Amino acid sequence: MSELTFVSHTNPGRSVHVLPTDKFKTTTILMHIALPLDEQLVTKGALLPNVLARGTANHPDPARLQRHLDALYGAVFSTGVMKRGERQIIQLYLEVANEKFLHEAEPLLEKAVAFFGDVLLHPLVESGAFSEKFVALEKEALAKRIEGLIDDKMRYANQRLVEEMCKDEPYRLLSYGRKEDISGITPQSLYEFYQHVLTSYPIDLYVIGDVNPDEVQTLIDRYVSLPAYGGQTLPPIAQKSAPEAARAVKEEMNVAQGKLNIGLRTGITYADRDYVTLMVYNGVLGSFPHSKLFMNVREKASLAYYAVSQLESQKGLCMIMSGVETANYEQALRIIKEQLTMMENGDISDLELNQTKAMLINQLRETQDSAAAIVSMDYNGRLAGKSRSLQETLEAIQAVTKEDIARVARQVQMDTIYFLSGKEEA
Repeated sequence: MSELTFVSHTNPGRSVHVLPTDKFKTTTILMHIALPLDEQLVTKGALLPNVLARGTANHPDPARLQRHLDALYGAVFSTGVMKRGERQIIQLYLEVANEKFLHEAEPLLEKAVAFFGDVLLHPLVESGAFSEKFVALEKEALAKRIEGLIDDKMRYANQRLVEEMCKDEPYRLLSYGRKEDISGITPQSLYEFYQHVLTSYPIDLYVIGDVNPDEVQTLIDRYVSLPAYGGQTLPPIAQKSAPEAARAVKEEMNVAQGKLNIGLRTGITYADRDYVTLMVYNGVLGSFPHSKLFMNVREKASLAYYAVSQLESQKGLCMIMSGVETANYEQALRIIKEQLTMMENGDISDLELNQTKAMLINQLRETQDSAAAIVSMDYNGRLAGKSRSLQETLEAIQAVTKEDIARVARQVQMDTIYFLSGKEEA
């Protein structure tokens, strides 16, 4: 499988990455703005992209904005935020048909880049501030989104685990920000924040499709001309050791099913040589239906409705998540700990190892079928300061041995055990 390579123009805080490929019939434009995860910034950071998406100076309300997207042959536009380690990433996404596949000759790429620049650089401004109506609506929507976290008990339990485990670290913050900060944000303060963001934080703009990189760069220079970068280097991501003994935190709530979540510190991040071994470790432990957690906690002992593990690659954390009856807490915890000990001892069957490698390789190959997934993989490497080609990663996965996994497993430390239990019936 031949690997696709980005053509990048990189300046301090300003990078454009173009991937010319005939694999897709659409062109995807995706921008990432990396902010430090910080109490003072995070809520405005979550609010900003959604206010930008409501309207621009040229398309001053959502209906006219949508009509313009429809005129671009049903282009799809969205915004959002995500958390990568101790970075809050503001995202702007636009997918548009490739003009080569249209019956009429139309400069669709140019129109798409112009629209993208319009949203980013020419928002609807009233008396030196964002639209009061847009900001009010988005503040309300953001408050509901944060409040809604408690209705999704799986996500709620994981966030509570993160808050307990990373009490003194920026990583404790939710990417949506803090509800208590929403009311204090004004159209004026958000607009000032927007101007600060454009000049102060690193921006990566990706374009993927059957395009000419030089033509794309010319269009970006014309329509997405960013103000000069005056930012600082983002602070390094904090790495802490786990306490001598894991902390246990228990909460009660009216839940039908308890949530037992465990936070592990691996000491290994995406930039480290052992990261690919950690991927295989996580796969054997809990990523797949054949993994130890699923087979032993759920299938054999019938103690959990689900039992999985996942990595946070920039921060070097591994999170175990399971849904268990309150009465089965001790037994489930004991079996989970047994699986971790087995990993340390290299007690892994050939079938577990080979199936995990096959599943990981398949997952990674599938990322090449999605423009957004290709960007995500490349951006992860840029954030970590370590790029790894797909081929390099696949070969590294194949080379991982049980001894490698055991060595990594012995580095992994249990930090916090969080249990959300159902209230005991009187």
